Amino acid sequence: MKIATWNINGIKARHDNVIAWLREAQPDIVCLQEIKSVDEAFPRSEIEALGYNVETHGQKGFNGVALLSKLPFDEVNRGLPLLDGDAEDEQARFIEGAFTVGDGPLRVAGIYLPNGNPVDSAKFPYKLSWMRRLEAWARARLELEEPLIILGDYNVIPEPVDCHDPRAWEGDALFRPESRSAFRALCHLGFSEAVRAATAASEVYTFWDFQAGAWQKNNGIRIDHMLLSPEAADRLAAVSIDKHTRSWEKPSDHVPVWLDYAA
Repeated sequence: MKIATWNINGIKARHDNVIAWLREAQPDIVCLQEIKSVDEAFPRSEIEALGYNVETHGQKGFNGVALLSKLPFDEVNRGLPLLDGDAEDEQARFIEGAFTVGDGPLRVAGIYLPNGNPVDSAKFPYKLSWMRRLEAWARARLELEEPLIILGDYNVIPEPVDCHDPRAWEGDALFRPESRSAFRALCHLGFSEAVRAATAASEVYTFWDFQAGAWQKNNGIRIDHMLLSPEAADRLAAVSIDKHTRSWEKPSDHVPVWLDYAA
């Protein structure tokens, strides 16, 4: 099974690219981020015509996540649960689907983690709070001892090797020690990070900014991640990044990342 994540940076702007990639790559389960669309405006029928079941958690003009699956959904949950004392959170950044694969379960959560910039605003504490909520949710899900994959745009550069020029990212919310520490804490619950389980190579990126010729210069960063529970990691067969989509007309600044799951 091919399970993928892609921050498309707007379904309206990237509609044709999404359809083209689905036809080309033929993923079985896809998590999309930044659909920037209310649920009713998402092009559900066109994607369903390609053989997918579609579930969304949308928001007008911002954020928004979607799950596309060739498998039927056994369960769908929208919104990351709050912790005691948390304020209500209306941002659409989390969707979870449960599936039956062969004779066993599989849970897939698609996330769009907050960016957090500027760090001297309320956006950075919100990012860290969201990461604490994600860790609490993941800890509880691990108790089910089911295959679980959490994939999406984490807006975290885990290590210096994951960006072209670490000095350029010093002080940025994506590379701040607090963000990286929270990401490590999540991994240390027992998750395997798929790309780094497959390769230790440098210049492995998933995002190139639209500014300053970042794509042409390969000034990229790696912020789209796939975390696997021990039960899912046992079935990890391969990992790949569809870098070529960044050169398409009207591309997203992110590219699809996918894994081969031995069902």
